[in-house]
This record gives sequence, structure tokens and C-alpha cells, in this order.
Amino acid sequence: MGVLGALARHLDSLVGPGIMLLYPLYASMRAIESPSSLDDQQWLTYWVLYSLITLFELSCWKALQWLPLWPYMKLLFCCWLVLPIFNGAAYIYETHVRRYFKIGQYVSPGYSERQRKVLQMMSLDARKSVERFIETHGPGALEKIIQAAEQEAKRA
Repeated sequence: MGVLGALARHLDSLVGPGIMLLYPLYASMRAIESPSSLDDQQWLTYWVLYSLITLFELSCWKALQWLPLWPYMKLLFCCWLVLPIFNGAAYIYETHVRRYFKIGQYVSPGYSERQRKVLQMMSLDARKSVERFIETHGPGALEKIIQAAEQEAKRA
């Protein structure tokens, strides 16, 4: 076994920091600079999950000492979270976290009461799109859309 056995025993120590820290750090910095918010979601979720794993490890280190496969399980899970082919962190956010958090209830007081009510009913993604529309076309354009929707609802 010699060298290969030693490498296999210490794979988590050799590869882990690169996969769990260096690549996510690099990808997070690229996400900050990109205009899309999708990669921000992936990497913010990754860091939250990685922090939870680290807190779990620090809290349960005595029990984890008895699990010789724990470092490899952690490495595999972090690979799934990090690697772009899987985007596990974004998957966890979309399927498990997002439904429990109603973030984004605050709407700027710069909108009329009617516009704020409409914006509060939207998902955070839809609201971002509407706010970009308002920046481009002005708040009057949103008011026209709301009036048209109300008239259409009265006809139905």
C-alpha cells in the first residue's frame, strides 16, 4: 500500500481545503462581480451550509471521532454542493430553504400604496424584474399595467 495507502488515508486533508475552501472562495468572488444573482444564491447558500457543517463538527467532534468515514462523507457532500455539474447548494436552497423563508416583504415607501401592495404579493424574483421595469420605464408604466389588470379583472 505504501504511498497510495497514505494518499488514500489523507485524501480529505489533501483535497478537502481546495474543494471546500479555495474553489468556493474563488467562485464567490466571481459571483460578486457578475451581474446575475443566480450564482450569488449558489455561493451564499454554500457558505451557510458549510458553516452549519463546521458548527456540527465542532459541537459533535467526540462522536465524529468514532466515525472513520466522516471526513470522506463530508468531502463528498461538499463536492456535491460545490461542483458546477451538481450545484447542490442551489438545489438545497430551491427545494428546501426557499419555501420556509418569506424574505423580501419590505417594499420601498417611494411607491404608491397600490403599487406596494402589488409588489408585496410577488415573489422576490418577480419583484426584482418589476423594479428593473420601473427603472427603465418609470413608475407611471407600472401604474398603467395595474389599471389594465384591474379593468381586465372586472370584465372577467
